[in-house]
Amino acid sequence: MIDIKRSSRKIRIGSLVIGGDSPVAVQSMAATQTQDLEETARQIEILERAGADVIRIAVDNDADVVALETLRKKFPNPIFSVDLQENYRLAPKVAPLVNKIRYNPGHLYHLDKDKSILQKVEFIVDAAKSYDCAIRIGVNCGSIDPEYKEKFKEDQIEGMVRCAVDHCKILDDLNFINYCVSLKDSDFDKVIDANRRFAKERPDVPLHLGVTEAGLPPEGIIKTRIAFEQLISAGIGDTIRVSLTLPNEQKGDEIAVGREILKDIEQGRFRSVPKNFLDGINIIACPSCSRVENDKFVDLAQEVRRITKYAESYDITIAVMGCRVNGPGETDDADLGLWCGPSRVNLKKGTEALGSYSYEEILAELKCQLDLIISTRIGHEPIVK
Repeated sequence: MIDIKRSSRKIRIGSLVIGGDSPVAVQSMAATQTQDLEETARQIEILERAGADVIRIAVDNDADVVALETLRKKFPNPIFSVDLQENYRLAPKVAPLVNKIRYNPGHLYHLDKDKSILQKVEFIVDAAKSYDCAIRIGVNCGSIDPEYKEKFKEDQIEGMVRCAVDHCKILDDLNFINYCVSLKDSDFDKVIDANRRFAKERPDVPLHLGVTEAGLPPEGIIKTRIAFEQLISAGIGDTIRVSLTLPNEQKGDEIAVGREILKDIEQGRFRSVPKNFLDGINIIACPSCSRVENDKFVDLAQEVRRITKYAESYDITIAVMGCRVNGPGETDDADLGLWCGPSRVNLKKGTEALGSYSYEEILAELKCQLDLIISTRIGHEPIVK
């Protein structure tokens, strides 16, 4: 057993307390369309059985709010968190139905451009205060507030940290302290760095840890484990999310993996990273969630891994994103990025858009672009074994 001391304050999410000496909570997110009541109810049941401390549900419009109300009546006991996505105006409608509201500072500028960020955050805080909800300030690498992205061009991690710290001050000034923060990236080294920097400046604020778009198992589990081992063992982290690309019926595995990692850390069982684990092709993929508009996304991610096996010795990153909310921004840093819509998959090379393809066409086009990158780097076509 190792003695891990955390200096964060305690906050309350419904009946759950995180922070300080409270156990590290494990949560996940429903991967279904919220308005598909039957499938979303099944997803909640799967996560409940797996032992999820918090279940997050995405809400983007009034129809989602109506669906959430129905789900809350069916499931009065689970601790629900809601992801406002880009629509902060839904806060007072969802607050009576959930225990925590998550907002992304990088999405606040989309609506009501005549209003300041402060006005929008105050609107969310007022709703949270009225219904005794906690708040998570969720900062993501691929959707940093444009102001911070421009200001910190040379150090995007510092941009994430400064954004989070500034939003903490906004909530503090509004006399609201029942909040936590997350700083996520698909690169576990950046997750470690960002959370260390934030914790040094605001050790009092509870942290929600996660490697976003960790991807398919087992690679996604290894990436997540590395980040959690480094941070939690240092007393950083109060709740965790394991984000894996899995079929809906296997989403409970995220909870099981999270519990296993926490148990190993508590027992002092740290697993070394296999030598050269990160050398070669790196496929990152988001966890399927309610923003995914085509169930083929998970199969596509698995097929991308299969058809790129021949290129596994090349240092190339391919990102496979399931939605148009995070996909366009969170594929910018990849050599090749795919973000999925209802019937088409958009292909990018870095920030350059290459075109939109059907789900049947995209793999062949991806392979062509991958071969072009390899041939440019090595001077000849790749040798497929």
